[in-house]
Amino acid sequence: MSSRITLRRTLLCAAVAASLTGIAHGQATSGRIAGQAPVAAGETILIEGSNGITREVNVDSRGRYVAEALPLATYKVSLKADGKVVDSRDNVTLRVGAATDVSFVSGAAASSADAQDLSGVTVSATNLPKIDVATVASSTVITAAEMARLPLARTAEGVALLAPGAVAGYSGFKGAMGNSLVSFSGSSVSENAYYINGMNTTDPLSGFGGISLPYGAVDQEEVLSGGYSAMYGRSDGGVISQVGKRGTNEWHFGAQVLWEPDFARADARNITFGQNNPHPPGTIEQRNDRNNEWTSTVSAYAGGPLIKDKLYVFTAVEMARSEGNTIGDINHSYDTKYTYKDPKWYGKIDWNINDSNILELTGVSQTHRSNGNKYDYDYDTNTTGDFVSTDSTYKTKAMVYTAKFTSYITDDLTLTALYGKSKLTYYNEPPDTGVTGPFIGNPAGENLALTGGSPITNGQTLDTVDNPDHTSTNRNLRVDLNYKIGNHSITVGIDNQDSHDIDDGTTIGGDGYELWYAKQDPNLNISDSPFVDKPGNYPGGETGYYGYIRHYNTLASVRVKQRAQYVMDDWQVSDKLLLSLGLRNDQFTNYNPTGQAYLRLTKPQWAPRLGFSYDVLGDSSMKIYGNAGRYFLAMPASVALRTSAGSLATNQYFTYTGIDANGMPTGMTFVKSATGGAVSPNGEYGQPPDPRTVSAKNIKSEYQDEFILGFDQQLNASWVWGTKATLRKLRNALDDVCDNGAITRAAVAQGADIDATTVGSCYLSNPGRANVYQLAQQGGGYYNVKVTNDDFGFTQLKRNYYGLDTYISHPFDGTWSLKADYLYSRSYGNTEGQVRSDVGQGSVSATRDWDYATLMEYANGDQANDRKHQFKIYGSYQITPEWMVSANLTVQSGTPKSCLGRYGADESDPSGYGSYYHYCFGVPSRPGDKGRNPWEELIDANVEYRPLWADRKLAFNVSVFNLLNQQRAQALNPVSGSTNSVNDGYNQVISYTQPRYARFGITYDF
Repeated sequence: MSSRITLRRTLLCAAVAASLTGIAHGQATSGRIAGQAPVAAGETILIEGSNGITREVNVDSRGRYVAEALPLATYKVSLKADGKVVDSRDNVTLRVGAATDVSFVSGAAASSADAQDLSGVTVSATNLPKIDVATVASSTVITAAEMARLPLARTAEGVALLAPGAVAGYSGFKGAMGNSLVSFSGSSVSENAYYINGMNTTDPLSGFGGISLPYGAVDQEEVLSGGYSAMYGRSDGGVISQVGKRGTNEWHFGAQVLWEPDFARADARNITFGQNNPHPPGTIEQRNDRNNEWTSTVSAYAGGPLIKDKLYVFTAVEMARSEGNTIGDINHSYDTKYTYKDPKWYGKIDWNINDSNILELTGVSQTHRSNGNKYDYDYDTNTTGDFVSTDSTYKTKAMVYTAKFTSYITDDLTLTALYGKSKLTYYNEPPDTGVTGPFIGNPAGENLALTGGSPITNGQTLDTVDNPDHTSTNRNLRVDLNYKIGNHSITVGIDNQDSHDIDDGTTIGGDGYELWYAKQDPNLNISDSPFVDKPGNYPGGETGYYGYIRHYNTLASVRVKQRAQYVMDDWQVSDKLLLSLGLRNDQFTNYNPTGQAYLRLTKPQWAPRLGFSYDVLGDSSMKIYGNAGRYFLAMPASVALRTSAGSLATNQYFTYTGIDANGMPTGMTFVKSATGGAVSPNGEYGQPPDPRTVSAKNIKSEYQDEFILGFDQQLNASWVWGTKATLRKLRNALDDVCDNGAITRAAVAQGADIDATTVGSCYLSNPGRANVYQLAQQGGGYYNVKVTNDDFGFTQLKRNYYGLDTYISHPFDGTWSLKADYLYSRSYGNTEGQVRSDVGQGSVSATRDWDYATLMEYANGDQANDRKHQFKIYGSYQITPEWMVSANLTVQSGTPKSCLGRYGADESDPSGYGSYYHYCFGVPSRPGDKGRNPWEELIDANVEYRPLWADRKLAFNVSVFNLLNQQRAQALNPVSGSTNSVNDGYNQVISYTQPRYARFGITYDF
């Protein structure tokens, strides 16, 4: 092979598109350069970066070399013999976590002149290997150049949706910054991990998303749906890892203005009533076609040397602002005019202390602020009326600071250490409604015979209030030591994290309680456990109408401590076979408000990670790879608010004979109950529980096993294809179990002397397996009571996922690029994980699942985030030097439909959960039994013009999202009520696909 061909191979390898597998260590912030050189005495490799980094490493006796932990940049790689440069490779660009091959000529060394001549060669060679055979994991890496070319939502999650197996989460789940969430390969949206420059920025409260960079500050974003090394954990879903840009030896500046005007936005579909409600079918329940919104985004960046080759700086700022209005549903008929402001900034300083030591300092800020005003809206005339009240003002602000130190102690020994801190503040200001009285929930459930035919409310829009002094902090310490000896590259390290949730919680606004209306069969108990009598036994309840007064409070401060140690060995067994062997040990401790541990998972939790890569033909043109791993997940801080902090959640039921002009009931009669007053289905009466009795004594962490097998193959000079099979099995989960009757019966059978007050309400448990609970003895001490699956009446826990992914890719060659991917998959079982998307329940590890056996009957079926077929195609085409077009196409099958209702053929309520059993009007109904929501075919397109008269530094572009304006139902309300009830929610659309909108942009880079 000639020097010219070798160089073209190197450049092409560096430009391989995101579809290629082979990321060494997920969530990495650096890359590696490795390769082959002629075997000769006195050889070294000189590596010089645009970031001032200079390293010189030796070539071993086999002619191999490797330079670890190189910051992302463009490098020149030179072969030196006897101190003189004899061959060079220029413009080598790294991909995060990957090993970039830069090999030199076998045989006579090229001259320096030849090397200089070679530096200008572009990616155009034929029959060149493109497969990275040096690593074993699979991931998707999207570079800044690709992000700039493609029409994407400007969020970390929008980029992540390009990855196979990534699907949008339930639309009602949002992160702290208002961001949408993503489900990876069957896992719930709370089981992902987020990283910025190696710092874990996952939301410490619930795991709902994380802090991310300004869009223009992202150098590369790595997305993993599994298969990462023992260096990282605390996720059994996916990983979104962003690496920010840095300064180089040349100053660069740029700015961008984006505009999403309302006139270019299509009308959203209205939501209409179905069959089972008092309104005529087709009546508009929520008017969406009168919603309006425009968004503007201004961003800028600057980066360069403060001291050439020594000290660099890069900064980026972004300000997004949205204004618009939304119309509430017919029972909350307000026109809310809102403003969102989302400023971000990013700063990075890189100090090359000397050739062996590097210090990186990073700062990130992200803020999400919203406020607005509510106005009356008349559904009969479709007009907006007078001002009613201000809307809640929210301001969530995040600050992240990290320091990373890298020391190349020797050619074979590298130390990296990272310490980072983050702080989030969650300020909220309740609206000044000017209205007295409680929030009235479900006014559609009022007895309309008492109201003149229409629901009556008091205008109170204030429901619950979050503590305005709420903050959270997170500290992350990582230390890694890598040592290369012979054919082994061994890494040992620690990964420690501490999260504090300070003054968190929610209470009820208004008059301090809520008032809810409802209707059911008058001859059925409102609740069987805890007992609440039939409404038909009381005045006004003869036709099934009743109400209840709700109290709620979860204010507390809690913390979580996480520790991990790991060891890895990348073992090059032969020229063709690489083994990656790893072992990780995680420890998790969750503390209640008094600082006592209520969940201590500190015994060894061994997580093996085993992988291989086999270079089939020995020329890097085909690779077979696979890995198997176990992944543990810690419980986020918010679990304590409902589990160990003494939360209050009670309902007191009543019937009524009248409703006054303010929507308040008159002629009230309280319904008999198990307590004689207010009841709590989960036993949350405000008393702080004994931390030793909060969770099962033998409780284990949630963990998942994953197996991946695949191959990549070069078809020709321009195309790569491959396929990958993935199998995931959730082996253990944590959720609350609330069947204290079953626990009491087991305790009595085992000889425990207990009374009715000994057994609590809900216990954090490992559902689907035997749990041991500690019950307090009257004279001191505890009984250890073992409660089996049969005692509870549960089946085994199940959440399985399998997928077969096939792709073909043409990397960008200066003219065009394309990636096409098809995934067939299935996610099924009786639990989604920490949350439930089908009913929008986001209380982490405190879902309705597993509370009682009756709730788990017929629960085994297709999961709410299951999409069996996914086609993803994206790419770009440089039509002329000035004009480029690009597009994304997503075609995916719909999510499963479900029907929930009251229990059994007689539609009873044995567990006090109303219409949340897996029965549909008295008939068993598994998840997915009601079919599927419609397929989605979404096209996003972009056109960019870079005029030559501006030296292509100026760009104008237009992106159109959902080009065909296809608005399909994404989720339906599964709650069916009972045969004799009036329920205007069942089978109604919860959300449609976002309508078509356009984004106009002007960019200038200097």
